[in-house]
Amino acid sequence: MTLIIDQLNKTYGQKQAVHRLNLELAPGQTYALLGPNGAGKTTTLRMISGLIKPTAGTIRFDEIRENEDLRRYIGYLPQYPHFHGWMSGREFLIYVGELSYLSKEEAATRADRLLEKTGIAEAANKRINTYSGGMRQRLGIAQAMIHQPRFLLLDEPVSSLDPVGRRDLLNSLEELKTETTILFSTHILSDAEEISDSLIVMNQGRVVEQGTLETLRKKYQRQVIDLHFTEASQELQIQIKSISEVTEVHEQKGHLVVEVTDVETVKKAILQLTLEQGWSLDYFSVHQTSLEEMFMEVIGHETN
Repeated sequence: MTLIIDQLNKTYGQKQAVHRLNLELAPGQTYALLGPNGAGKTTTLRMISGLIKPTAGTIRFDEIRENEDLRRYIGYLPQYPHFHGWMSGREFLIYVGELSYLSKEEAATRADRLLEKTGIAEAANKRINTYSGGMRQRLGIAQAMIHQPRFLLLDEPVSSLDPVGRRDLLNSLEELKTETTILFSTHILSDAEEISDSLIVMNQGRVVEQGTLETLRKKYQRQVIDLHFTEASQELQIQIKSISEVTEVHEQKGHLVVEVTDVETVKKAILQLTLEQGWSLDYFSVHQTSLEEMFMEVIGHETN
């Protein structure tokens, strides 16, 4: 079951929050929705979930008849979920299950399975107001999954968690990937890299880039030589930049970052110049641009 979003728009007065959004999200995949604050990520998730109506455009599943309520197929976890703190985790899941038209018996069965799957079975009968932030997030995922949705939407699911809670939640998402399609927004690029099959980058209400991590790496990733000299003069930078296979040289935290098209050629040229000019080279490493650098390039290109 593919989720198809066609020419989706959302405006608030004069502000265009989402503009002509087109996406096709295939079943069994995990998609990371990336973008700076105000890019339109939360608005997009809320429109897909049915919490707010689009100004224009359509959201549909390819196997569902037109005008059918899509909410039964979608599970949603907002960035800041709210719970009835006086309930136990198990009671809350059963309550949500019954709201989703499950019988009490079926809701209880699914609640027990999800409490186990999300790693909070030991706290099933404790009041939610005693739960840690990580436990609440995992309970939130369980409530979003109680009706066995075909599509799971998560808005910044790890943003408020400490490193241990974040790791536990990522492990839970890895397991849930086998059961449902996942679309989650995040500011933590390493999380997107770790568990997503595809990345969707938004900026100023538009999708500016989309594809698998491998595809985007081929398009944006560059080879980099990182150098540190005891004294890095302007003349030194000019000479390195004059090497034909060097595309850019800039200073970053006291290091020279040299972007190149051919690592071996530039490496030999820099070492030769170092010997000839008597430069005091302290540090030399070769790597590729990070996901964060790729992200900044995509956003920078769009902003410019």
